[in-house]
Amino acid sequence: MMRALYSGVSGLKTHQTKMDVIGNNIANVNTVAFKSSSTAFSDLMYQTVSNSSGATQTRGGVNAKQIGLGVTTGSTSVNITSPGSTQTTGDGWDLRITGDSFFIVNNGSQNLFTKAGAFTLDGSGNLVMKSTGYMVMGWQVDPTTQTIRKDTVSSLRVMQEANLTSPPEATTEATCSGILDKYCKQVNTDDGYMMSLNFYDALGYSYTAKFAVKTANQDTLTYTVELADILDADNHSILQDYLDADPANTMTNIFGEPTNIDRSYALADGFTYNGTNFFDADGNQLTYDAANKKYTAAGGKEYTVTSMFGISDKQAQDYSEDRISADGKYEYTETLYGYSLDYKEGEPNAGTFDWVGQQGSDSVILKMSALGNQFRNINIDFSTSGCYDNGGVPTLGTDKGAVNGIDGTGRRLGALTGLSVQENGEIYGSYDNGTRRLLGQIAVTVFANPAGLEKLGENCYQQTLNSGEFDGIGQDITADGGKMTSGVLEMSNVDLANEFTEMITTQRGFQANSRIITTSDSLLEELVNLKR
Repeated sequence: MMRALYSGVSGLKTHQTKMDVIGNNIANVNTVAFKSSSTAFSDLMYQTVSNSSGATQTRGGVNAKQIGLGVTTGSTSVNITSPGSTQTTGDGWDLRITGDSFFIVNNGSQNLFTKAGAFTLDGSGNLVMKSTGYMVMGWQVDPTTQTIRKDTVSSLRVMQEANLTSPPEATTEATCSGILDKYCKQVNTDDGYMMSLNFYDALGYSYTAKFAVKTANQDTLTYTVELADILDADNHSILQDYLDADPANTMTNIFGEPTNIDRSYALADGFTYNGTNFFDADGNQLTYDAANKKYTAAGGKEYTVTSMFGISDKQAQDYSEDRISADGKYEYTETLYGYSLDYKEGEPNAGTFDWVGQQGSDSVILKMSALGNQFRNINIDFSTSGCYDNGGVPTLGTDKGAVNGIDGTGRRLGALTGLSVQENGEIYGSYDNGTRRLLGQIAVTVFANPAGLEKLGENCYQQTLNSGEFDGIGQDITADGGKMTSGVLEMSNVDLANEFTEMITTQRGFQANSRIITTSDSLLEELVNLKR
C-alpha cells in the first residue's frame, strides 16, 4: 500500500516533468528554428518478494514475484533533425540553412551553434545574431589571391573600411568593332572618320583618346588609323603636353609608325596666283598675315588659308608660303603616325577584317605608359570590325574592354551599393563602378550526434562529450549537400496537434496517479480506524 503511494507520487512528478516539456514546446511554437523536445518514461527498480525457481522432475518452475516502485523520467530528447516550416521575410540577412549543418556563432568566450539564421549587421559592420549580438563566424578573403582562406573561423566584419570601396583599375584592353563603309564621306577627308575611346588610369580618372580612320587605298580596302588626341576630363590635351615637354617625345612613342604622304591643295575658285602674289576674285592683291594664318585684301577683306586651299584647321597651323608651287598649289609632305588597317577583298570573305599594323596582327598598342606611371598600355583589338556597304553610314567605334567584354575594362573608384549571400555562404559586395567583390564566407559545422548537443537558450547549442567536437575550422555548407537561402527563415518544428494530444494523455496520467494517492490514503485511513 505504501509502495502504491510512492508509485503515485513518482507518477505525479514524471507527468509534471512531461507537462513542463510540452508547455515549453507550445510556448516556442513561433520561435525561429526552435527544435521541439519529447519526454520518455522508464520504470524504477523493483522489489523482489520471492525469487524464481527452476523446474524439477516433480514440480514446475515458478517466476519471481516483483513489485514495481514507480516511474522516473528516462530521457528528454530534442527533435533536432526535423526541419521547421519556412517563413519569407525579404531581409537578405535572414538565412535558412538546410541539411545537418549548424551556423557557428561566438558569444565572446566560446563558439556556440545554432539553426537560427536571423542575422544583421551591427554598428561596427559585424555580422551578428539579431537577438543576442553573438558574432557570426566564417572565413576571410586572402588579400593576395582574393579567394576564401579556409583556416580557423573568425568573426565576419563585412562593413570594414577596405570593403566600403572598390579600388580603381586602369584600362588595359579595348575593342574596335562595327562597320566601316568605304563610301563614308568622313573617311575620305583629310581629317578622317573620328572614333573616341573612353578609358581609365590606375587612379580611376577618366580620359578620352580620339582616333582618325582615313582611306589609304579605297580599291584594296586599306586604311590608316591615327591617334588624333588624348584628352582629360576637362578636355585638356595631355598628348600635346607630352609632345611639348621634350623634343624627344614623339608620336611613335604613343601610337603608330611614321608614314610620309605628299599633299597638294589647289586654290579655291575665284583666287589666282601670278607666281609671286595671290589675288581675290575682285583682283585685289592679298597680303599674308603669318601670325594669324590669313590673307588681307587692300579693302580690308580677310581670307583664311583654310578657305583658300580647303585644308583643315590643324593643317593650317603648319601653313607656310614657302610651300606654294609655281601654279599656286599648296604642297607639302605630311608625316602621319598611325597603323595600316586592311580588310579582305575577294569572296567569300570580302570586307572581313584581315590585319592591323602588320600581317597576321589582330591588335595594336596605345602606349599610354609613356604619359605617366598612372597609365597602362591599352591593347586595341580590331578583329571584330568589318568593311561593308552600309549606305555610306559607318558604325565603327571603340570601347574599353576585351572582345569578351570583361577583361581589361578598367574602372573608377567604386562605392559599396549592396550586399548578397550566395547558397554556399559566400558574401559579395556590389559597387557602383560595376564590380562585384567577394568579402567573406559564412562557415558551418556538422556533428556526429547532433541530438547530443546541449540547449543553452537564445536558440543556441553547445557541444557535449556525446555530440562530437567542433574542429575550429568548419566546412562549406555545400560539402554536405546543404545550402543557405537568403530572405527566409526556418521556424519552429513544433507540431501543435501532436503537442495537444500529448498534453491530454499527460493530463489523464496525472489524474490517474492522483487517484492512486487518494485511494492509498483512504486505505491507510481504514487501517488506522481498525485499531481503534
